[in-house]
Amino acid sequence: GSAIEVLTTVTRQALDQRYPEDPGPSGARPEQLRSARRRRREALERLEEELRLVEHHGLAGFFLVYRDIMEMAREVARRIRGDSARSRAGLPPGRGRGSSVSSIICYLIGLSHVDPVEANLFLGRFLNDALRSVPDIDLDFPREIREALILEIYEHYGRDHTGLVAIFPTYRLRSAVREVGKAMELPAGDLEKVAKLADRRSATGLREELPTLPGFAEKAASPSWQLFLDRVEEIAGLPRHISQHVGGMIISSRPLVEMVPIEPAAMEGRALCQWDKDSCEDAGFIKIDILALGMLSLVEEAVELIAERGPVPDLSRIDLNDPVVYDRICAGDTVGLFQVESRAQIQMVRRTRPRTIAELAVQVAIVRPGPIVGGAVNPYVRRREAQRADPDAPIPYAHPLLEDALRETLGVIIFQDQVLQVCRDLAGFTAGQAEELRRAMSRKRSHEGMRVHWEAFLAGCRARGVPDPTAREVFRQVVAFSEFGFPKSHSAAFAVLAYQSAWLRHYFPTEYYVALFNNQPMGFYSLDVLGRDAKRNGIRILLPDVNRSRVRCVPEDGDLRVGLGFVRGWGEAIAERVVGERDAHGPFRSLTDFLRRTPAALRRPAIENLIWVGGLDGLGLTRRELLWQVGLWLGPDKGRVDDPQLTLGLSEPHLRRTFEPLDDRGQLVAEYRLLTFATALHPFTLVRDQLPSDLRRSGELGELPDRSVVRLAGVVTARQRPQTAKGYLFVLMEDEDGHINVIVKPDLYEKTRSVVRMEPFLQVRGRLQKDGDTLNIIAFEIEALRTGAPESNKEGPDPFQLLGTLRETPPGAKNFC
Repeated sequence: GSAIEVLTTVTRQALDQRYPEDPGPSGARPEQLRSARRRRREALERLEEELRLVEHHGLAGFFLVYRDIMEMAREVARRIRGDSARSRAGLPPGRGRGSSVSSIICYLIGLSHVDPVEANLFLGRFLNDALRSVPDIDLDFPREIREALILEIYEHYGRDHTGLVAIFPTYRLRSAVREVGKAMELPAGDLEKVAKLADRRSATGLREELPTLPGFAEKAASPSWQLFLDRVEEIAGLPRHISQHVGGMIISSRPLVEMVPIEPAAMEGRALCQWDKDSCEDAGFIKIDILALGMLSLVEEAVELIAERGPVPDLSRIDLNDPVVYDRICAGDTVGLFQVESRAQIQMVRRTRPRTIAELAVQVAIVRPGPIVGGAVNPYVRRREAQRADPDAPIPYAHPLLEDALRETLGVIIFQDQVLQVCRDLAGFTAGQAEELRRAMSRKRSHEGMRVHWEAFLAGCRARGVPDPTAREVFRQVVAFSEFGFPKSHSAAFAVLAYQSAWLRHYFPTEYYVALFNNQPMGFYSLDVLGRDAKRNGIRILLPDVNRSRVRCVPEDGDLRVGLGFVRGWGEAIAERVVGERDAHGPFRSLTDFLRRTPAALRRPAIENLIWVGGLDGLGLTRRELLWQVGLWLGPDKGRVDDPQLTLGLSEPHLRRTFEPLDDRGQLVAEYRLLTFATALHPFTLVRDQLPSDLRRSGELGELPDRSVVRLAGVVTARQRPQTAKGYLFVLMEDEDGHINVIVKPDLYEKTRSVVRMEPFLQVRGRLQKDGDTLNIIAFEIEALRTGAPESNKEGPDPFQLLGTLRETPPGAKNFC
């Protein structure tokens, strides 16, 4: 049959399985039967409408291609998983994201895991009568499955007919500054300062900003720096190089080389099309988006680890309304979770307190530029709080016609598809007209183009009796939403994964944190912060051990054992050989036994690094003794030497020398330098007694009255200065008790820019702001925690010596500014 006939048959068969008229065994309650029949009726109506749109636009073959790709993904997943726990845990090979999740066709052919009927998702953002281009279907996969699937697609459709889509990164501020400055031989230190301190995302604004940077007022006026600014402005926005799109591929019925320029991709056996995704779409290629999502890899690994000690949880059947899981989310205990772990999300979730997947979907979407610029966030939060106090509290709407579109989000625009619904309900726009407005807003819009849309919107509102001031205010909110925002379908898909991550962490915390460590980089925080969060949840971080560690992190009696591959200078290949030797011939009994049995590719510096972080502690010698003996056995150079005494088995007692054991400070520095995180101690644990006595700890703030003036200090874990924040900087600091959120006003930021953006340890004086469970410090003063001597006469080493040492390899902070 034709493509539309095949698609119709496949989806109707799947609908009978997904939406049966009789949901269970005989004896089902009448209300269950009525609910099942209602859902089936709604599903049939949605399917009929979507099939009509698909036939109208000639898209049946497009959907069938995606169905074939998902079938390939299932086969790839079966090969990779084998008979493992992942195959028994209800985990799909991949999951949909974006607007395609609203499509019941995508749900029925396995491209989405969210029921669009149950979630009441709006289709118009994905498919409508006025559709002008092939819709986007984005699929997320675990990294391992994605890489194998890409190769499978090449083999299935032919390497001559398949290619990866290109992107063309352009010169932005930091890349322009570094490369122009290097070409002009300007001081590298100055260039790095400019790159890190300048706020402008675009290089074109640097001429105005450079004189305001600390230490650059005079330099900016010099001829060499003026020439530098000229060149930076000239290359700003120009293509820097060609690169591979994060997930885009194209498929063609003819060899690609006949239609588009092709070059070999970085990975062997793959071809890169020298066009970007927009050009490929304009040319009519079938474009598919195969994305890697780290959280899916984490979930797969966590399930495997859980299976090693008990039954495998079926994540497709877990209770999505578990109050204990939501309690922890609502308390802001979300570090390491999917989509709800950022500083802003932690603060927001304590006020919104989501208790269902639908409410969690709103939470995923609300901390985005669209809702923020549109002024939706504070009204939504206040109305959530009001409804908790009084479930019958009225929801204000700008106009009664908006109630249907905005009921779920308490009268404000949170989701991208609500823009389309608002235009339809208030101004009578068709789905196509609303989509044209959305597209106009999402691009560099012209004043004339927006005026045409505004006039059409106003005329439609007047025809429906909407007052002009109301129409003007709603249109302002709609236009503000041209900043980035999520469609509800995307948020619904991510909300399910966010909940699953929270559920896994609550019920299987050790396995979750092990998988979290193994799947970095991912998310908002460094391993140092994630490790301390694990410890707050009762999980110890155990140092690498040559006789206990695997290549990657593993659970060990409820704790997390760090993998050998995490030690600087090792890597997975060497670690695998060492672990393989141990598995084949037993534990290493002594240092000489270790040196004799490990490969020559394991160089002396890597062995010393392992000793410094405790990896050979179990061999009966102190770390300094081990380091001394390594020097005897391996000689002064950086490599391994063939020493006949190693094979003779010279007794180690003859080589013993007594050394002082490494103290806590030495261990802490070694861990930061060689693991990038501390396993047991927080830096402030060691220096707290030597710091000024009036410095508060974060754990004390909850007991203080609102508006108290406090001084505190901490390690910087994240910095954010979003464009929507009107010049404010948000700094997340951490001490031995927990996190501290510091808000830096624009004037203070300008005065302390170099300190607040570059120093890893800060001391802050400010006013405590308490809003329910949310605590902030509004900063008055900020300085680096190294200036001057501590204000105490307590005996002991100078804490600034330790902080100064750590400053060379500081605890990791993630910067989003």
